[in-house]
Amino acid sequence: MTKDLEEELDEDEEYITLEFNDGTAVDCFIIGIFDLEDKEYIALAPDDGTDDVYIYGYQDNNDETFELLDLDEEEFNAAVAEFDKIMEDQE
Repeated sequence: MTKDLEEELDEDEEYITLEFNDGTAVDCFIIGIFDLEDKEYIALAPDDGTDDVYIYGYQDNNDETFELLDLDEEEFNAAVAEFDKIMEDQE
């Protein structure tokens, strides 16, 4: 699931649009940004009525833009486990 990596984030909005290589676009609610082992990750929920959650690496470019980074399987699994732990702690 490759997407355009550079996205602009409007500080007043909690949604971003992911644009995939196949031309589809998905509006996503930003659930939150979290840290794991000195890296940042972002959790996104598509605004399509499903319970899906997208997790990507997150890099703030300090110029009002950020990048979403693809994760390898090991890093993805670790980020998902951390996200699940955070969500359980908030319940």
